[in-house]
Amino acid sequence: MRGQEDPHGRTIITRPPTVGRLAARVHDLAARPETWWRLAAFGPVPVTVVLEEADGVRVWLTTWPPGRRDEVHHQVSTLVAGELAEVVITPDGVTERPLRANRVRVHGGGARAFTNPGPAYAVTLCS
Repeated sequence: MRGQEDPHGRTIITRPPTVGRLAARVHDLAARPETWWRLAAFGPVPVTVVLEEADGVRVWLTTWPPGRRDEVHHQVSTLVAGELAEVVITPDGVTERPLRANRVRVHGGGARAFTNPGPAYAVTLCS
């Protein structure tokens, strides 16, 4: 009965994907740069392009110019090129951790920003 209406007349509730599914989606896209790399745009401010939208969830490609720092509100991200650090602000203080290339990071609560400390552009996929 998958894909059909409920035979008992109940309303079918669609739920947003779990963080694990978001991470899997971002990981899968990162493994196929030939499908999205041509969309990367490099400018003086971060450039964000929607790569995919399914189940009400978007995956973005973002390029980060050198020295740029901006707030982010993503649940999941992966760095595919360059250098980025995640800056997290909590009641206990500020923490800065580098993002590792080709590793999917799930972000917790609290205010956070990405900063590009490197001399070149950085590229991320986020959801």
